[in-house]
Amino acid sequence: MLIKALCDYYDILSKSGKVLPEGYSKVRIHYLISLREDGTMDEIIDCQMTETVLSGKKTKEKKVPVEMQMPLRTEKPGIDANIAEHRPLYIFGLNLEKDGLTPNDRTDKAKKSHKAFVEANLKFIENLHSPIVTAYRHFLESWNPEAETKNPHLLGLGKDYSKSGFAFCLSGSPDKRLHDDPELKERWETEYAKRTADTENIRTGQCAVTGNTEPIARIHSKIKGVYGGLATGNVLISFKNDSENSYGNEQSYNSNISQQAMKKYTEALNYLLGSSNHKTMLDEMTIVFWAMSSKDAYEALFSKLLLIQQDQMGEKQTEKMIRSLLEDAGNAFVSEKRLDSLDKIDPNVDFYMLGLKPNSSRLSVKFMIRRKYADVLCNIARFQQEIQVSDKFHMVALWQIKQEMLPLKSTNEKVDPALMARLFESIIYGRKYPDFLLQTIVRRVRLDSGTRKINAIRAGLIRACINRKASKEEIKVSLDKTNPSLAYRCGRLFAVLEKLQQDASKNTLNRTIKDAYFASASTRPALVFPKLIRLAQNHLNKVSYGAVVNYNRLIGEIVSGLNGAFPESLSLIDQGKFDIGYYEQNMELWKKSEKSEKSEKSDESEKSQESDQMKETGEKDDGTFKQI
Repeated sequence: MLIKALCDYYDILSKSGKVLPEGYSKVRIHYLISLREDGTMDEIIDCQMTETVLSGKKTKEKKVPVEMQMPLRTEKPGIDANIAEHRPLYIFGLNLEKDGLTPNDRTDKAKKSHKAFVEANLKFIENLHSPIVTAYRHFLESWNPEAETKNPHLLGLGKDYSKSGFAFCLSGSPDKRLHDDPELKERWETEYAKRTADTENIRTGQCAVTGNTEPIARIHSKIKGVYGGLATGNVLISFKNDSENSYGNEQSYNSNISQQAMKKYTEALNYLLGSSNHKTMLDEMTIVFWAMSSKDAYEALFSKLLLIQQDQMGEKQTEKMIRSLLEDAGNAFVSEKRLDSLDKIDPNVDFYMLGLKPNSSRLSVKFMIRRKYADVLCNIARFQQEIQVSDKFHMVALWQIKQEMLPLKSTNEKVDPALMARLFESIIYGRKYPDFLLQTIVRRVRLDSGTRKINAIRAGLIRACINRKASKEEIKVSLDKTNPSLAYRCGRLFAVLEKLQQDASKNTLNRTIKDAYFASASTRPALVFPKLIRLAQNHLNKVSYGAVVNYNRLIGEIVSGLNGAFPESLSLIDQGKFDIGYYEQNMELWKKSEKSEKSEKSDESEKSQESDQMKETGEKDDGTFKQI
């Protein structure tokens, strides 16, 4: 299914002119070698582009090479020259050392590379006579590496010499480039057709993708752009060990994929991996996504709705978009009318998501998902809705979820890639979240300290796991005083007792009962809560009479629903309910506390104004009401 989908996507890209024609490669070029008619070097022109990139909180300008379309590069190991070569070692036959440029090295690689470059290119351009090709021929015949070790143009490049790509142009006409010359391109396409005809006649068979009888690919082209992969690229399909061969076939003859299908799927995948609009990182896994359409709106909207990448732009606009989808998401449906308002998106377009990781010289496919685009948006909107724990909506990104699974000061620990992959699939398919996700978050709540112990994201994840597992809303968005769960009520009670302790000490404590008893209270309530309630009696003696009344009423309301006893132990799901009960009650208590402080400040301000007015009029405040 994957290879067929990539081949189909190649056809879409080809129609819109987004992929290379057969027989060509994209090459990164930093400099143009300007040649006079006699083949001598006139100058080296910097053709790099300047782009603005984000570096921390600041932006800076960075030079990037220009991608140019050149004759297909060889992928053979060892010394093998290309037509219109771009590598400096082949073109100039010189190594950059500390002392400068030199043609000599221990293996004579520079000399051998330059010789292969000259022989291959002179043979290729024989009987071609355009101005740029003629100048190029003179350059090949006259360039002597040993005489050019002090060449000012090359020395002026400094360290860029070794890591740059080069193309040839005619002096005074930088737009007349060798690889764009019509004669040279015609010669190349004729030569390439002969080469492929020679190799494709080796083996024919029924293609596993198209079903047609065609020449079968013996070796598949390499895929570049996967995080952690080889600089030269990795292969998606290959057969190296004899145990993998069948019926006497060797290498990729075992896969029975035609040359044409191989070229299509590798070109399409390389295109996706080369575009930031079609790929992202999930931990150490590269995720590629695309819609079967030539429009880029599908991928842009998908990336925004899931907020996959850190520092994603336009979050306010994205939140507004999510809210507009939540009504439909609640009904497990995204209407065509709603999607039509989002850049004329077709809800029935097939949308693909692919997870890749390198495995030695090959690529490992971690997951491959195909869904209708409307289903994808619906499930993402549902996910964002499920992890809300307040009436004020906030988007949560996958990278934020990953951070919440790690200790605050962790430097070496990593999130299990398999867990992130399963979470991703759960979101896209609308399935139950992995049990290990709930276990991981609950464990972090028990072990961590400070404000991050239980925050909005962790509480939201616990809520989502419990509700989706139960297939109903057991935990509501905000504090639910009617929730009958004993674990939820225990969490609420713990929050009240902690707030009472803080009020009794006037918020001067560095360590509260949360730091000492939270972990044990959330697992074995019957063992801990009797002691906490005894401590609470001491704290009640240190607060005002009004506070005593309020706390006694609130504690009594919570305890009345515990059926006269605290649970002996709590399961993993009940521990999650405890955490949610604590978080939601805590948010409610601090919300009331802030309102009370504002009210007190307002009363004090009014009394101060009255006192000032009395001083001005000479009146005395006798504590009685005055008649108006």
